[in-house]
Amino acid sequence: MRRGTRFAFYLLGGMLLGGGIGATGPMTAWAADPFAAKPQVTFSPQQRADITRIEGYLNGVPTLAARFLQMADNGGQTTGTLLISRPGKMRVDYDPPMKDFIVADGWFVFHWDGELEQQSSTPLGSTLADVILREKIKLSGDITVKSVGRQAGVVEVTLFESGDATKGEITLVFEDRPLILRSWRVLDAQGLTTKVMLSDVRTGVKLDEDRFVFRVPAGAKQ
Repeated sequence: MRRGTRFAFYLLGGMLLGGGIGATGPMTAWAADPFAAKPQVTFSPQQRADITRIEGYLNGVPTLAARFLQMADNGGQTTGTLLISRPGKMRVDYDPPMKDFIVADGWFVFHWDGELEQQSSTPLGSTLADVILREKIKLSGDITVKSVGRQAGVVEVTLFESGDATKGEITLVFEDRPLILRSWRVLDAQGLTTKVMLSDVRTGVKLDEDRFVFRVPAGAKQ
C-alpha cells in the first residue's frame, strides 16, 4: 500500500485529515518514545473544560462532509472528499488521477488501491478511526487524552487507545468559538506523521448510505 493512503488504517483515519497547527499555549506533553508507558496526566480546569467541549462537539456531529488536503510525511500532497456517518461509517475519495478510495462500513475499513487494482481490509476496531466513528464518543476509559493545547483561536487534543498505544495517535485541531473541526494529524506506528486539513465542512447533512458500501469499481480486474 502506498504511503499516500496507508494512514487510513491508523486513524481515522485511517480516517484522514490532520492539521499542522502546533499549540503554543500551556500544554501537557510527553517526550521521548511516544508509545512507551506514560504516567497519569493531570489537566488544568481549562483543559478539562476543553475536553468536555470537544467530546460534546464530536457527539453532536452525526454526519460530516468536507473537502480535504492531505500532506504525507514525505511532503506529498493529495486532495479529495471525506464523508462520515456515525456510528462506524466513513468514505474517503481521492481526486483524479488517483483512483484510490477508503470505505468504513461499520465493521471493516476497506482500502482500494486503484493502481494495483487490489482491495485490502482491516477490522474497524483495530484502527484509530474507531475513536471518532463510534456511536458514543467518550474521551476517557479506553481512550486516553495525551495532551490538550491552546493558541489564539485554536484548541487541539491528542488521543490514543488506552489498551494499545502502538496503534499510533491522532491530534484533532479545532477552531474555537464556535468549536469546529478544521484538521488533524496522525502519528502512525512507524513514527510517520500525516496531516489533513478540512475545508467546506458541513455537518448534519443527509448522506446516501450506499456510499458506505464497498464495491470493486466496474471494469477492475479483481
